[in-house]
Amino acid sequence: MDNEGKLILVTGATGYIGGRLVSKLVAEGRQVRVIVRSPQKLKDVPWAGAVDIVQGDLQDPATLREVSKGVDTLYYLVHSMGSGKDFDRREAEIARVVSTAATEAGVRRIVYLGGLHPDGVELSTHMRSRTEVGRILLASGTPTIAFQAGVVIGSGSASFEMIRHLSDVLPVMPAPKWVLNHIEPIAVRDVIHYLVGALDLPEDLNRTFDIGSREVLTYAEMMNQYAQAAGLSGRTVLALPVLTPRLAGHWVNLVTPIPRAMAMPLIESLQHDAVTAEHDIDAHIELPDGGLTGYRRAVDLALGKMRGGEVETSWAGASQVDTAADPLPSDPLWAGHTVYTDVQTYSSTASPDRVWKIVEGIGGDNGWYSWPVGWAARGWMDKIAGGVGLRRGRRDANELLTGEALDFWRVEELVHGERLRLRAEMKVPGRAWLEFRVEPEGSGSAYYQRAVFFPYGLSGRLYWFAVLPFHGFIFKAMARNVAKAAEALPTGQEPARA
Repeated sequence: MDNEGKLILVTGATGYIGGRLVSKLVAEGRQVRVIVRSPQKLKDVPWAGAVDIVQGDLQDPATLREVSKGVDTLYYLVHSMGSGKDFDRREAEIARVVSTAATEAGVRRIVYLGGLHPDGVELSTHMRSRTEVGRILLASGTPTIAFQAGVVIGSGSASFEMIRHLSDVLPVMPAPKWVLNHIEPIAVRDVIHYLVGALDLPEDLNRTFDIGSREVLTYAEMMNQYAQAAGLSGRTVLALPVLTPRLAGHWVNLVTPIPRAMAMPLIESLQHDAVTAEHDIDAHIELPDGGLTGYRRAVDLALGKMRGGEVETSWAGASQVDTAADPLPSDPLWAGHTVYTDVQTYSSTASPDRVWKIVEGIGGDNGWYSWPVGWAARGWMDKIAGGVGLRRGRRDANELLTGEALDFWRVEELVHGERLRLRAEMKVPGRAWLEFRVEPEGSGSAYYQRAVFFPYGLSGRLYWFAVLPFHGFIFKAMARNVAKAAEALPTGQEPARA
């Protein structure tokens, strides 16, 4: 069936799945409309200019009737993750408003993504709500496809981020006994594959479909496979019968940046096995090219290890999202790898060329323009730990080349006159960079300096906070002294030594 000229309405476009689905639909040349309460949330997404953005509330029947006119397929991808009083009643009411408007407007198909759960067990409020929404849509009179998926793996997915943050922080994790339950995860790219594939399903098809990777693991196994992919040591997970979902939610909130309101429904959904009971979807939608994505490969994709680079370098510059596993600007702040930064700025009366001369001459015999004894001590500590120390110096006193060594750094990026980025090669429990930028500012220049650190596990976090007091004056003094050295530099004179 040719759907390219038909209008598609996506609800939940500011969410994790919705944003990635719209990106895929736009890339395929589909005509897409989205309805959001706050269009401002979409201002930075790469597809914002390629879709019809309508501001509206899904609880407003008049708005829904208007926005559904001319729509062929409606994707229902909204869910509050169990926040607020009577949220389940509100979720059901929104589903009724949307489905009624779709039926009245003659929408051909509704596509919904719900949760994977076993039959015959008492579900959590969160899972009951998702199941009820699916039931309402299936009974609406508009043919509905209700996919049921378990833990979705991709950078920014709430389920994956809980695994990521817990594994990163805790080498030994006390956990409820549900960490031994069986879970069938699914890569976000495969979820998007099925959602898009639903556009071509027979018009009279009205049913649920279980979707998953066909790989069944325990939550403890998932944490350990993540740790291996992230270069961490094996994680010890202690299954304890005393941690209730509420206590576990408080624990997750304490040791990770995931809000408790988000952690609670995630934990509640793990109280039972979540494994596909049927694979009927295979008769209707072909498997993705190369087959379904296994858990370890999904983790590697989420960490950026399948595209020739690693996600840890993504802070250096925004790039257009080209795979479903990548982060989007609309993802929550707690999504992605934990990152610590120290940012310093300084306005100098010296010209950008003079400031750049100091920047490119930094290190080696020229020093680091702040607390030489401290830098020397850090170099000796690195040597004792088996690192390279500061003794490598630099090849040339004034000129740098991309890829060359600079004390215990490596020149990772160099744009002469504008930007220098150094990657740390000293022994640290994480990955670290130091970046310098120089820009014109009035008759002088603006100097920007940024230290970036991605910690490995709990030791990396403890390391950052241990050195944080020293950063407070070392990096601040460095920014000030670099700018002052540029101001004091006579024309034609080499950079003054620290």
